[in-house]
Amino acid sequence: MSAIEGREDIAALARGGRTNFFGFLIRLAARLPFLFIAGRLYGAEVLGRFAYAVLVVEFAAQIATLGLKRGLAQQLSTTDKPHACVVMDALLVAFLASAIATVALMLFPRAMFPNSPINGLEWLLPLIVFAVAGSDVSLAALAYRHNVGATVTARAIVEPWTLSIAAFGWAFISTRDGLIIAYVISMTAALAASLLPFFRSYGFPEGWRPEPGTLWRLARRNTPLAAADAIEWGSRRLDIAILGLFFAPYYVGVYYVAQQVASLPQKLKTSFDPILGPVITQRLAEGDKKAVARQVRQVGFWIIAAQGGVALALGIPGEAVMGLVGPNFVGGTGALGFLLAAEVVAATAVVSEAALVYVARHRNLMISLISIGAQAVLSIILIVTIRGLGFPYPYQAAGPAVALMLALGLSSVLKARLLSGILGAPVQGWRWPLIWAAAAATLIGWLFTLLPRSHEWAELAFGIPSILIVFGAVVWKRGFTSDDRELFRTRKGGSIEPTLPPPTGAVESGG
Repeated sequence: MSAIEGREDIAALARGGRTNFFGFLIRLAARLPFLFIAGRLYGAEVLGRFAYAVLVVEFAAQIATLGLKRGLAQQLSTTDKPHACVVMDALLVAFLASAIATVALMLFPRAMFPNSPINGLEWLLPLIVFAVAGSDVSLAALAYRHNVGATVTARAIVEPWTLSIAAFGWAFISTRDGLIIAYVISMTAALAASLLPFFRSYGFPEGWRPEPGTLWRLARRNTPLAAADAIEWGSRRLDIAILGLFFAPYYVGVYYVAQQVASLPQKLKTSFDPILGPVITQRLAEGDKKAVARQVRQVGFWIIAAQGGVALALGIPGEAVMGLVGPNFVGGTGALGFLLAAEVVAATAVVSEAALVYVARHRNLMISLISIGAQAVLSIILIVTIRGLGFPYPYQAAGPAVALMLALGLSSVLKARLLSGILGAPVQGWRWPLIWAAAAATLIGWLFTLLPRSHEWAELAFGIPSILIVFGAVVWKRGFTSDDRELFRTRKGGSIEPTLPPPTGAVESGG
């Protein structure tokens, strides 16, 4: 790969990440009002019931995408078939899988509501699996053409703001069903916002017809990738699933708020997902492993730095953040701290996996299985142990958060070592100036926590921005290189279109 191509890759990654980063900020602005509305108007118990039902539905949708959110880029990079036909095949496969998942959940609705009665039309909730899976595949197809703006619109504007507005409106009609109805409305709106730009970009393929053999091969080839996606997704929801088995919906609701706040830094990682996959697959098709290592290392640093800053900004004033949702949620502050730490620890694993799913999908899957298995075992051990020691429920409920942090740390170490060996180059994005940035930001945040409890508004309004500014300033001064500053550099001429290699067969899949 030439130096110019290398700079273009970094510029494309930076531009895509920058676009989606602003989408993250918009999503943050919409997510917090939803948590406030859900906590204040619906309460922890209703929120916990909603969280468990959505968990099951979204897991079914994750399975139904069959790994196409990342696998589609590989399909498009290595085929001579019209891209519109390939994408329609992918959509059809996702919808067929969605049909199977929907029927299963409608036949066994207790999977969604294990500890509470099923009200009204709640057994129809699984129909939304079609919307979630269809939206994911459509946005993946658009991302291959470097159109990340569609993802920002659908996921960062339409979906969360529709959810917040609908939840607020339905609170005055029915606090029993309002959150679930609002969720259905928001996901339907997100599907529409995904399909409109998709058909404008790809159109409807002329002469396309379903080919059962092709569809079956596509589904079978993506099985390891689908499993890896499901495990990575499930590792961030397994804690809620375990809590639902050990605790009443009230505690699930409190933990859910902590999880939602902590998952905001995770969205920074997904800021690079739409553009990182296509860039990696193109370089792998050319056999340029050193370029892939450089891309993973570069994006890994960006994500660790961004997640670290946001984690400190939300974690240091954690009691004030949780109290914003409602006084009953302050008990989840401990879980919030461990969950935020888990997101920072996980950064290396998730970026390494972006390449491993193409070069060592089976070994990547094995590491993911080991990680999620360790998380499940540790979660149960910690809950039982803390309960046996006589600690109150909020301490017990923090056990799964600790287990998640430890399991993701294990996954990061194993995946980074595996990928580094395959590519023959280091992939770890860690840099020591992050320590100095964290120390400076922690000192500033600690000073704001000394304010009287009556001034928590100042802790949030001024403390959070101050932590982010100090952390960012130190990282910029001590940790950034010229490639890093590309993230904040604007260029004329719009986005860089990828130069696709000629079809040469499948990208190396490894073991």
